[in-house]
Amino acid sequence: MIKIEQAVIVEGKYDKIKLSNIIDALIIETNGFRIFKDKIKMNLIRQLAESKGILIITDSDGAGFVIRNYLKSCIPNDRIINAYIPDIYGKEKRKDKPSKEGKLGVEGMSEEVILSALKKCGIVCEVTKSNTVKEKITKKDFFELGLTGMPESSNKRNIIKKSLSIPEYMTTNAMIETINFIMTKEEFIDYINFILKN
Repeated sequence: MIKIEQAVIVEGKYDKIKLSNIIDALIIETNGFRIFKDKIKMNLIRQLAESKGILIITDSDGAGFVIRNYLKSCIPNDRIINAYIPDIYGKEKRKDKPSKEGKLGVEGMSEEVILSALKKCGIVCEVTKSNTVKEKITKKDFFELGLTGMPESSNKRNIIKKSLSIPEYMTTNAMIETINFIMTKEEFIDYINFILKN
């Protein structure tokens, strides 16, 4: 696994699944063109860009570039790294026929091609071992903090989502993943104690 500090922005769930097997990073889906109307998700992407920076890796077809250019128009250029996959023609295994342009998307790329794209944009593709392991928030922590398993848990999660500009419909698992990217476990516990008491 390659550790990437930036949040990684992809088009869809199959791209996210593919990259999740190669990189260790927070991966956010634009859900294709839905990002154009999803102000809450766009706000989250802006927040992540400001705090950590973002890495955009979309398909190399026209639609991928429309999404990439939209993101670039909303976020300062110095907070974006662009990774480009090459034009490789073919069909993804899960599809009956090739895409409109006949190009493979991120999900259809081999690990080697993705690692090459990351190297070309300046992401160091080395597996590093760190002596310090950041303690992460878990589902068990959410339960112990009353954020799951209690009648008022959903309301508490919604308060936290709103305060962190996290999309309302984000699943609990995705919420935990996002929070682990934004802050440490200790910071989160301090944060929710402050937010939920005010």
